[in-house]
Amino acid sequence: MDWHEWIYPAGVLLAGYLVLGITGFGSALVTVPLLAWQWPLPEVVALAILLDVPASMLHGGLNLRQVRWRALGAMLPGMAAGSLVGLWLLGQLDKRWPLFVLGLYIAGVGLRALRQTAAGPATPHSRLGYHLGSGLIGVIEVMFATAGPVVLALLQRRLASVAEVRATVPVVMVVAGSVAIAVLAGSGQIDSAHTLQRWAVGLPVAAVGVILGNRLARHIPPPVMRRTMAVLLVVSGLSLTRHLWL
Repeated sequence: MDWHEWIYPAGVLLAGYLVLGITGFGSALVTVPLLAWQWPLPEVVALAILLDVPASMLHGGLNLRQVRWRALGAMLPGMAAGSLVGLWLLGQLDKRWPLFVLGLYIAGVGLRALRQTAAGPATPHSRLGYHLGSGLIGVIEVMFATAGPVVLALLQRRLASVAEVRATVPVVMVVAGSVAIAVLAGSGQIDSAHTLQRWAVGLPVAAVGVILGNRLARHIPPPVMRRTMAVLLVVSGLSLTRHLWL
């Protein structure tokens, strides 16, 4: 690609990873639909997963003290199983209806979070519900690279501090993305010729976005951050439902 062909993708990547730097999630919800206007969707999904892993590692490293590792450990078995289910579903389902249902769920979680006035988390999921949610993360990450809202929805019901949630979400996404990469690469779903070249160019842009967003987040009060995350959930959920008519 000539450098001028990267003007639009670079702007999209900077915006997406600025969002991740501020809230800890949401980069793919910006980058995937916008980059799909220029590149094939399967290639965009693979690129988003490959960029999310190092970008989320950077975010987690910048906020390491707030990461809650126990919450991550409880998700691992479900995410691994869900990734395999997602790989199987890639060849079985029309993606529009799963995305529509997922979008309604995410928007509903965001609206419920906006209505909550207490500072602490909502009533936690049961153990079975937590494992099922973890499996859903694996399915969504393999199929759509947009599992961040589900991770946020689970962690908001488990962790009391918005800083802990914001720090732990990207660490979970590192693991979910790594599992998804292994599953997709092992099945030949990643076009390395195009994707790796784009990854090498896009990674510095993503890193700049994460660093800038993380610095901005330090100046945002926790209640405002909590509302920002909730609004982003609503917007991202509604954006997913539009795929039903595309």
